[in-house]
Amino acid sequence: MDRGATIAVIGAGTMGRGIVQTFAAAGFRVLVHDQSLDAAGAGADFARRMLVRAAEKGVMNPAAAQEAQDRITVSETLEGLAPATLAIEAVAENLDIKQTLFAKLETVLAPGAVLATNTSSLSIAAIAAGTRDPGRVVGLHFFNPVPLMKVVEVIPGLRTTQAATDAVLQAGAHLGYRTILCRDAPGFLINHAGRGLTTEGLRIVQDGLATEADVDRVMREGLGFRMGPFELMDLMGLDVSLPVFRQIYDQFFQEPRYRPGVHLQARVAAGLHGRKSGEGFYAYTDGARQDLSETAPDTDRVESIWIAPEMRDTLVGVARLLADVGTRVEDSLSAPAHGALLIAPWGDDATATAHRLALDATRVVAIDPLTAASERLTLMGTPATDTTLRDGVHAALLAAGRRVTVIEDSPGFVAQRVLATIVNIACEIAQMRITAPEDINDGVRLGLGYPKGPLELGDGMGADRVMQILTRLHDLTGDPRYRPSQWLRQRATLGLSLSTAKG
Repeated sequence: MDRGATIAVIGAGTMGRGIVQTFAAAGFRVLVHDQSLDAAGAGADFARRMLVRAAEKGVMNPAAAQEAQDRITVSETLEGLAPATLAIEAVAENLDIKQTLFAKLETVLAPGAVLATNTSSLSIAAIAAGTRDPGRVVGLHFFNPVPLMKVVEVIPGLRTTQAATDAVLQAGAHLGYRTILCRDAPGFLINHAGRGLTTEGLRIVQDGLATEADVDRVMREGLGFRMGPFELMDLMGLDVSLPVFRQIYDQFFQEPRYRPGVHLQARVAAGLHGRKSGEGFYAYTDGARQDLSETAPDTDRVESIWIAPEMRDTLVGVARLLADVGTRVEDSLSAPAHGALLIAPWGDDATATAHRLALDATRVVAIDPLTAASERLTLMGTPATDTTLRDGVHAALLAAGRRVTVIEDSPGFVAQRVLATIVNIACEIAQMRITAPEDINDGVRLGLGYPKGPLELGDGMGADRVMQILTRLHDLTGDPRYRPSQWLRQRATLGLSLSTAKG
């Protein structure tokens, strides 16, 4: 598909107007249609204003921005879209509505024109089934805001022709976007891969192990994510997120890996939809999130600690921090009669580790080794731990200049659980051949803003370490959501990278 071709965009809401702006800026003539003529006009005007703003910011040449504005035209009727060689629908996420629209469009457009759907979760094959010629129907899934999120998924249905697929791949290339070719599977790549962050965050809170703010802080400050799961869901809208959770979970026939948390639907029912409604998991004032302040423990710093020998290399930085603020680091387990016993388990909870090492559970404090070198450390005790000791370690770490999150005893803390789940789902996507490993990494990094692609994150931890975390989570919880992917297991066994299809 050549630059300068005519594109039709049906649906002038948030996604539609972004698609209009992007194609017009790339040199395409764009026809805008909506069932409401006022909405079509408003969408076209919005796209033009964004082009003007791009010129004002120096992102576009003023003459090029004006030419792009001139390429946007409102079509009052579907029949007015007849010149288009590519039609992109961005209407409601409803199968019947999309099938009805495409059935009408194929009577208007030329036989060789491509019908593209911007669906985020519906099957391309199902949408195409409502047309006489399903070969011309293909998925072309953009992300919001379209002009800034420079990645697009291209999804052929079971009967999509190679010509239709090539046409939208070429269109994506003309936009300068990273195009990800995906199989027609629930959630495609990016929404599918995003289940790990959000569903595991929901599960941690559901289990009473940490608060929403705790999880978000650990993901941001401990692992370097742009946003934690609850901030992200508030931004997207809980009323938007919940149906996608349900669709992907149901489309995978209740696969436990994609099971959403049960308390999300209560917030939606209560009208707490996130930032747009003024409250979701957080409260908002004039669009600004109101974060709860963290309180320091009302106790003295711990006087002495002992670190389990097998974990001393892992916690050497923590030991140095504590020593710098006057905490004695003991060599002998018998020496600190009233000190804290520090452990750093991978996958296990503090209880299981204390039992394995035959430690006094009332004195055990666990530190997450995954984030031990970060600005935010995570602590937990056993159910028997003396909270004064735990809070004393907390106070000492605060005095050493670190931020601290304290959670209940949990296999894998927060960071290990979430990151291992993200990696495991990405491995399953690779196993199912939904797309190539390099596309998984690029797509998730660009589409979800993760610090690295999920398979790269797994390689950074080590496939064997991810396997260890998941196996212990599975053993200790009995939940099949944590069973390791075959892609992960085989590569961990053989010492191969998760990011390559072959060694």
